[in-house]
Amino acid sequence: MHDQAFQTQKIHCQQRTELDEVARQIITFAGEHTVWIFEGEMGAGKTTLIRQIGEELGVVDNITSPTFALVNEYATDQNATLYHFDFYRIKEEQEALDMGIEEYFDSGNICLVEWPSKVAGLLPELVVEIKISPGVGEDRTFHLNLASYEREV
Repeated sequence: MHDQAFQTQKIHCQQRTELDEVARQIITFAGEHTVWIFEGEMGAGKTTLIRQIGEELGVVDNITSPTFALVNEYATDQNATLYHFDFYRIKEEQEALDMGIEEYFDSGNICLVEWPSKVAGLLPELVVEIKISPGVGEDRTFHLNLASYEREV
């Protein structure tokens, strides 16, 4: 599980209209790291934030939650591929292994992961962790960590 945070940043926004700037800051923070995990309670805004990140990265398709499909693949206007995972419904990590999660993580493409605790033992050693803390109304605080994870053996 979470071992060490190497780099951190906190972003606060009061309105949904500020998410474009939040997304740009997250993209800058992530740099070359490709596996981004999103933590937050149901309804915290994970999919909404991912939709905005996708827009900032040039995704040309409509981004929706892959709750039943587990993963959605999107093309960007730069001919890159973005993967969006939602592991809320899986019961065990084997389901993620069966769908080829390691190949996605090793692809070099950005992988945006909702409900990462369901696949904690499969996460790469270094991930960008985005924790969403809701406030009142549209108020949100985003805690960013470049974090090292130890896989359970």
